[in-house]
Amino acid sequence: MSEGTSNSTHFGFKTVESDQKADLVAGVFHSVAAKYDIMNDVMSFGIHRLWKRFTIETAGARPGMKVLDLAGGTGDLTAKFSRLVGERGQVVLADINDSMLKVGRTKLRDLGVVGNVNYVQANAEALPFPDNHFDIITIAFGLRNVTDKDAALRSMQRVLKPGGKLLVLEFSKPQHEAMRKLYDLYSFKILPKMGEFIAQDAGSYEYLAESIRMHPDQDTLKGMMQNAGLEQVDYINMTDGIVALHRGYKF
Repeated sequence: MSEGTSNSTHFGFKTVESDQKADLVAGVFHSVAAKYDIMNDVMSFGIHRLWKRFTIETAGARPGMKVLDLAGGTGDLTAKFSRLVGERGQVVLADINDSMLKVGRTKLRDLGVVGNVNYVQANAEALPFPDNHFDIITIAFGLRNVTDKDAALRSMQRVLKPGGKLLVLEFSKPQHEAMRKLYDLYSFKILPKMGEFIAQDAGSYEYLAESIRMHPDQDTLKGMMQNAGLEQVDYINMTDGIVALHRGYKF
């Protein structure tokens, strides 16, 4: 059943009205936007850069392609895609949160990433793009914050070109019990303290840890992608499944 078919959904471990979740999530990301990059490095000990690099390699972007970096935040993937697709290509950095978009735009312009990048404030559940438009769509650490994930996956499938590829990089379920226990200790005891110390915001990082636990596990998300019309869906676990890269195609 789609999360959006009832009147309630999850916001971390809390149950809230579905129409409230977007505003609550927006509050989190307005709060963390300015410190988002440094917190990513601290929280993951820099490993998020390796997860994203692998995602870029798996995407296989080539000159002239159109790429959608959905929930693209501060633009880590967009910056790399911009170089790969070249002058004839196009990258759209889309995010529902205008604070994150502003941080991303400023960061990429400071890096000299201009010309083939557009910025769009968009809701993943109803993407404002034509059918069959993008060669590649990536959504990195964003799907778990979407209220109706099934609707979002259908929307992504719609705007992919035939032969196009969707890559979902997201926190998932560790494969071994020892790692799960260590991960829980880190997520619920250490991470909020880091958020308090670095970003003066423990609450937002408590939500982020909880949202990871409420996100579908690897096989559940694989099934959701298949139900959305994607084919040849598979996934690759990284760091014992703390993160998984799901891949699906439109034919």
